[in-house]
Amino acid sequence: MTTTQPARTPLGSLPPREHLRLGQIETVLDVVIPVYNEETDLEPCVRRLHEHLTRTFPYGFRITIADNASTDRTPEVAALLDDAIDEVTAVRLEQKGRGRALRTVWTLSDAPVLAYMDVDLSTDLNALLPLVAPLISGHSDLAIGSRLARSSRVVRGPKREFISRTYNLILRGSLAARFSDAQCGFKAVRGDVAERLLPMVEDTGWFFDTEMLVLAERAGLRIHEVPVDWVDDPNSTVHLVRTATDDLKGVWRVGRALATGGLPLDRLVRPFGDDPRDREVPGVPGGLARQLVGFCVVGALSTLVYLGLYSLFRRGVGPQSANAAALLVSAIGNTAANRRLTFGVRGRDRVVRHQAQGLVVFAIGLALTSGSLAALDAATGHPSHGTELAVLVAANLAATVLRFLLFRAWVFPDPERRDELTASDAEPGLNAPHPPYAQSDPNDLTRSTR
Repeated sequence: MTTTQPARTPLGSLPPREHLRLGQIETVLDVVIPVYNEETDLEPCVRRLHEHLTRTFPYGFRITIADNASTDRTPEVAALLDDAIDEVTAVRLEQKGRGRALRTVWTLSDAPVLAYMDVDLSTDLNALLPLVAPLISGHSDLAIGSRLARSSRVVRGPKREFISRTYNLILRGSLAARFSDAQCGFKAVRGDVAERLLPMVEDTGWFFDTEMLVLAERAGLRIHEVPVDWVDDPNSTVHLVRTATDDLKGVWRVGRALATGGLPLDRLVRPFGDDPRDREVPGVPGGLARQLVGFCVVGALSTLVYLGLYSLFRRGVGPQSANAAALLVSAIGNTAANRRLTFGVRGRDRVVRHQAQGLVVFAIGLALTSGSLAALDAATGHPSHGTELAVLVAANLAATVLRFLLFRAWVFPDPERRDELTASDAEPGLNAPHPPYAQSDPNDLTRSTR
């Protein structure tokens, strides 16, 4: 019969993570196997996975075959498995794309834990329970298998090894990704997270899960990694060059969206009630310790940049001009970094105002450092470059204390008031249209039933 997608849940903050109430849930885990023209491998894969889950998984489960518009006998094999095994369901999509298949099935699923694996079962199935356990317990939001962890045991050719490691290095360098293996076909996500995260993922192909992980990580969700035993499938039909090209295009698109603040990641923030950084400490204002650490890290890096720029500019201009130029450039970067990293302000709302206020704070720092240089010059006449740098460091330390107080009280006020302002500013955008995939034809999806 034809199945239509359920109404979308409005995007909003996630609730606190909790251990699933397993006694009240019939199907805890839904494992999706996306396939395209896999008539030979599909049946042994499903039967092996079903036998493993029956033997080792202590809760109710379902295996969903997501057929990506196969042109061979794959739909027939899937239908036979659907009829033969109670825990197996077959879904037919009329368009290709692994990402499209995963998003469609995960959106329709009622299971609180959603997973997927490749049909070749390259990953040893003993990693499946460790993969989903942190999601069931409420410890993590997503989980991935990693072939690049130290304790992983992997057998594959040098070409694939080189491509995989290069791709993950690109992700780390361009998108600041901290997870180790983006493309291992062995991942899981909590259903409540998927409900809000999937509408933000645009890719429908192989870059789908990478984009999902990057957005989740940037939103502050917790990603658990499991070392896996993995054996390469020499008969894999993945087109490496085309896939790599599409992935690089996806990296550029996501990187541009993150850089311009075009993604409402604040709607994925989860109120971590068990986070020790969120606990109230008598006599310490909320968030102060975390902000101090972030401010110190940003300040140390900004000071290094400032001193480097001062030394560079000093070669061509006098100390006052070099100081002003170096301080201006570093102040703009310092304000942007503190805005995002120290005070947790995301998006483009009021970014110009914040930079303008930051320049006022910069003017105060300029007065302190310029005054210190003028006093040094008046006292010694022609100070050495090392003496100038020492005086500037001391003046910047004094300016830093004042800068933090102004940032906290004026530029970036307390979080509760800021959140209220951000919510009121963002209200018109809540009804913004979804990406094009949201208007998919419900007739493109067919679910086999017994």
